[in-house]
Amino acid sequence: MSTRSKIIQAIEEIAAAQKKTLAPLTDDLALTNSGLDSLCFALLVARLEDETGRDPFSESDEVSFPVTLGELIALYEHEHA
Repeated sequence: MSTRSKIIQAIEEIAAAQKKTLAPLTDDLALTNSGLDSLCFALLVARLEDETGRDPFSESDEVSFPVTLGELIALYEHEHA
């Protein structure tokens, strides 16, 4: 399964578990407009770290929080150097 697919699946599962209604998941979707709250994002980051073995937010001091879904996916697709 691709990283993109893992992220989309995790978002859908977390939204369902937290009873959140998602906006259509497109690359240009602003994460603040996704329908997820801060708890959902914390769950998402924890799940992705478990599944990918990576926490891109702590791998570098230069990482900024992604604004769009596409930026979030790109952050996890980018290999740690």
